[in-house]
Amino acid sequence: MSGRQVYIVAGDPSGDLLAAGVVRAWREREPDIRFTGAGGPQLAAAGMEVGTDLTHHAVIGLWEVVRRYWTFRRLFHRLLEECVAQRPSVLLCVDYGGFNLRFAEAVRERSLSIPGWRPHIVQLVSPQVWASRPQRARTLEQTHDLLLSILPFEKAWYADHVPRLRVEHIGHPLVDRLEGVDRTPLPSDPPELLLLPGSRTGELQRHLPVQFEAARRLRSRVSVRLVLPAERLCGLARELGAGRDGMPEPQVGDLAGALRRASVAIASTGTVTLECAWFGVPTLAMYRTSWLTYQIGRRLITVRHLAMPNLLSDGAAMPEFIQEAATGEALAAAAEVWLDQPMERLRVHEKLLETVRTLGTPGAGRRAAEILAALV
Repeated sequence: MSGRQVYIVAGDPSGDLLAAGVVRAWREREPDIRFTGAGGPQLAAAGMEVGTDLTHHAVIGLWEVVRRYWTFRRLFHRLLEECVAQRPSVLLCVDYGGFNLRFAEAVRERSLSIPGWRPHIVQLVSPQVWASRPQRARTLEQTHDLLLSILPFEKAWYADHVPRLRVEHIGHPLVDRLEGVDRTPLPSDPPELLLLPGSRTGELQRHLPVQFEAARRLRSRVSVRLVLPAERLCGLARELGAGRDGMPEPQVGDLAGALRRASVAIASTGTVTLECAWFGVPTLAMYRTSWLTYQIGRRLITVRHLAMPNLLSDGAAMPEFIQEAATGEALAAAAEVWLDQPMERLRVHEKLLETVRTLGTPGAGRRAAEILAALV
C-alpha cells in the first residue's frame, strides 16, 4: 500500500503512448511517486512497473471481445485484486472504455468496504458516449472523480448531460506528437495513393483486400504510385498482398514522410484519419467490421459520422465508405475524381488544416499531470 502511488490501466497501444507522456510529465514534477499497473512498452519505458502487458490484448469489434471473453474475465479479476491489494491513491484508466468503465466501477465498490481507502478514480480519454450509449455518462458521474478529455466538444457535452462530473479538456496528444514535424507537401510524379488499413489484425484482414482492389482498379485508369506504410503487423500486410500484381511492399516507418508526399489516402476511420488531416491529405475514410458488430453498432450509434475529422467539422472533411459501401470500385472512383481535380484537392487540404486547429495546443500530457498531481 502506498499513499504516493498511481495504478494505471492502459489497454491498447495509443493509450499506452498517451499514458507514458503523463507519467513522464508527472515524474518530472514528483520523482518519488510510484506508478504500477497494466500497460505496454511505452509505459514501461516511462518508468511504470508494468505487471501485465495489456496492449497484447487490444481488440476491436464485438465478436473479437466475445471470442476472448474468458481471457478478459481472468485479466479483469487479476488486475482488480492487484489494485485492491496495492491501494493506490489514484486509479488512472486510460481509454479502453469497455474494460475500464467496469474496472473503475468494481474498484469503487471494493473501496467502500475498506476503511481509509478511497482512491481518486480518473478516466483519461472519454468513451464515445456522445456517439452511442449515452447512459454510460451516468456511470462515469457516479463512479469517477474526474474525466480528462482530449476532444474540444466533450466538456460542453458532459456539462449538459451529467453536470456533477468534473471534466477537464487537456488537448489532443496528436498535437504533442506532430507539433514541429514538417508538414509541407512534397508533390510526387506520378501522384501517390496512400493505403492506411489500420493497426490491428482484424482491421488489416478486413480493410487491406478492399484497399488493394481499389488500388488495382485505380491503376488501370490513371498513373499512380501505391504506398503502404505498416508501422505494425508488417508480415500480415505482406501476406495479404502476396500474389496481387503491382501491390506495394509494406514499408516500416516514416509515416510523416508518406503523408507529406501523398496526393490521396484511403484510411480506416480510426486515429490515423486525424494524422491525415494534420498533413492536409485528402482522405477517403472507410470501415468494415463483422456483420454482427455492424448490425448492433448501427442501432446504437447516434452520430452521423465515424471519422474524427468529420465530427470536428460537421461532416465536411472526409467522404466515408462504411460496410457494404466500402468497395474497391467506389473507393477507386472517388480517388480518381480527386486525382483529376488538383484545385479540389487543394480546397480539401485547406479544410483539413483548419479542422485540426480545433484540437488545441501542445502539452496534453503536462496538463494532465498537473491536474492529477493536485489530486494526490
